[in-house]
Amino acid sequence: MPLHFEITSPERLVLKDEIDQVSIPTAMGEITVLPGHVPLVAELVPGELRVKRNGEQHFYAVAGGFVEVQPDDRVVILADAVERDDELDITAIEAAEERARKALSEQTRMDDTAFAAAAAALEHEMARLRVARKRAPRSTPVTRKGAE
Repeated sequence: MPLHFEITSPERLVLKDEIDQVSIPTAMGEITVLPGHVPLVAELVPGELRVKRNGEQHFYAVAGGFVEVQPDDRVVILADAVERDDELDITAIEAAEERARKALSEQTRMDDTAFAAAAAALEHEMARLRVARKRAPRSTPVTRKGAE
């Protein structure tokens, strides 16, 4: 019996399909939902979402939001932002990660709200980079900027 899965962001419906399982980054830790899972509502945190469908894994980067597991094997994710692994550009993400790190290093000039926003941006970019690296061809080494 499959899960009826839907993931949307404010911009678009990303996926609506029947799946085997989904692993979701939540504020309480990562959860894996299988058919028959107990109903719940949880807050998403920036991270990697893994969907298993027909024996294949599919990866998504999420930036927060909410997940609801309903009693009828229906899983609905409302994400603040979500991208499939094939939509991610490693070079652009590394540049964004560097900007977020720089903003955090200038924390003495930030109030608490600005610091929290910069920390959240860095966490999101790191999640996007992890997902993008899973998609990178094995023959092309992916290195962190500045790492030798």
